[in-house]
Amino acid sequence: MKNVFTAGAALLLTTSIASAGGLDRSGQGIGFIFEEGEAAFGSFALVSPEISSNPEAAAGDTGQNYTSLSFGYKKPVGNGLELSIIVDQPFGADIAYGTGPLAGTEASVTSSAATGILRYMTSENVSVYGGLRLQSLRGEASVPAAGYTLDTETSYGAGYLVGAAYERPEIALRVALTYNSAIDHTLAGEEASPIPGGPVTDFDVTTPQSVNLDFQSGIAADTLLFGSIRWVEWSEFDITPARYAGGSLVDYSEDVTTYTLGLGRRFSDVFSGQFSVSYEESQGGIAPNLGPTDGYISYSVGGEYKVNDQTKVRGGIRYVDIGDAQTQYFAFEDNSAIAVGASVVYTF
Repeated sequence: MKNVFTAGAALLLTTSIASAGGLDRSGQGIGFIFEEGEAAFGSFALVSPEISSNPEAAAGDTGQNYTSLSFGYKKPVGNGLELSIIVDQPFGADIAYGTGPLAGTEASVTSSAATGILRYMTSENVSVYGGLRLQSLRGEASVPAAGYTLDTETSYGAGYLVGAAYERPEIALRVALTYNSAIDHTLAGEEASPIPGGPVTDFDVTTPQSVNLDFQSGIAADTLLFGSIRWVEWSEFDITPARYAGGSLVDYSEDVTTYTLGLGRRFSDVFSGQFSVSYEESQGGIAPNLGPTDGYISYSVGGEYKVNDQTKVRGGIRYVDIGDAQTQYFAFEDNSAIAVGASVVYTF
């Protein structure tokens, strides 16, 4: 079972849309650290959401296409230790209103993170790991109806992760539990508003703490069951600039848990496929104008092709049925997104 298609091959499909679960995009996955030996990977995803009000003419299609990149490198360093470095874009948002009372309203949040992880094998089956994460965050917003604009500089903050894993390679079993700390930022930049004050602003934002539980197990010859549970403390996330008359640009009242379950199947020595379903419960209540979604269910299919003993190519597509949301002004219904992705893993 050791060479069966692993849950790591589904990582490129974890790119998520900004939803009621916040601005989650990468899922902060660390499955790459379980690749064997010295390895490197690169992945790319394109996400195309359609997020429109009902009727659509009231707000237009507010969802904006975006891309997601991630890279990684790992190397055994001796004495049961392995060092991994993962670069991703964990959080983000892109939204624009084309019509209605919020016409011209635009907002974007961009981030990137570099995480260094040391993994130590305490026994044949158990490992512990931990590391440091350096994260950048930047935001822009324009709300013409409120006479408001915001353009921040890039802020840098540091956090950490810790985790443990149990493995039985002979049956492709792995269970890994990872804690990701919150990271504090102070966003400084220029703010224009009818509220009196200088153009220079700064305010605090904290990206949330989270817990990831990832699992996989062989259930039959060449067949793998895999899944994950991710909890994020979005109730503590808030973007409230100093001079925005509306109070918070984005905030969330509830924490969010996302569930994924899938099957992988090796069809030959060089090709494997997978199918998975992800679910995030709707929270209800009033969604923020700059995040008009509430939960989702998604379906992913993908495959892995082994080019040679050193190179694996992975690709897939994900359809996301976005939950209906009620904002201050509009009802957003019947929305969706398509994500396509590809990655390459190279072992040395």
